[in-house]
Amino acid sequence: MRIAYNVIMICNMPRGRLKPGPIPLHHQAYLDLRAALDSGEWGPGDRLPTERELVAEYGCSLITVRRALDELVREGRLERTRGRGTFVTLPPIVRDLAAPIGFTDEMRPLGLRPYAVVVTARTEPAVPAVASELQVPVGAAVHYLERVRGANGVPFLLEQAYLPAGRFPGLLDEDYTAASLYEVLERRYGCRIAWTRETIAAYVPDTREARLLDMLRPRASLRLEGTAFAAEGPVEFGRTVVSGERARYSLETTGGRARSAEPIPDSQDGAEPESGTNNHEEQEEHHAHVATA
Repeated sequence: MRIAYNVIMICNMPRGRLKPGPIPLHHQAYLDLRAALDSGEWGPGDRLPTERELVAEYGCSLITVRRALDELVREGRLERTRGRGTFVTLPPIVRDLAAPIGFTDEMRPLGLRPYAVVVTARTEPAVPAVASELQVPVGAAVHYLERVRGANGVPFLLEQAYLPAGRFPGLLDEDYTAASLYEVLERRYGCRIAWTRETIAAYVPDTREARLLDMLRPRASLRLEGTAFAAEGPVEFGRTVVSGERARYSLETTGGRARSAEPIPDSQDGAEPESGTNNHEEQEEHHAHVATA
């Protein structure tokens, strides 16, 4: 499901030589490459010049080029493929968090072809967390539907939904590669979603989730977790893992902006401090050139 890459090198504009000064060399290279991406010099799927070709064009060290490329990879603008090179990714899709429309209706106006892949569809006993949200007894039968949602062949998010089986018999008989879950609830059961309650948190997918989202390795993402309510009570509890590389959320409010933060328990894992900026990059340049001369 990965984006098709154009492995034939396109004609590129010559890059400028980097100049020692107050702006670190790796940041100069980063700014130049980012400007090239923004201007459309390279489009989604195009392969960039090799690292050594960029070294020759910029007149800098391999370390400097790699730092610039690493930053663009972290931003989700580029993706490295072992043995093939560095490629331009699709720009992240911006989704409206408050929009009352579904994923498919959001993608089509953007000129994208939405799709869904059903990963899991089964009926299972409700664990305590799910039972609490759906207000059903622990162990009660619930439908579990897991889907990958994406557009143009690129996965954006992984949806996991739980619904009470007693209230929605036969729910999993539908084809959810094409059908909207909420449309099925309204058409088949006369159940219209009135409102939802969601929380958003930073999240690192596990290996399985990263594979389903077509990530080369688990990376920082978002996880939405919440409950959908009809007039008579909760009808769906869901979790959505959103690829930070391929989708972003926006929210507009009127008047004062309300903020609510819920404290979470301290992590047991110690976090290492972020490395500081290297203030001796010109010295690195000098030693790198001497070593490769």
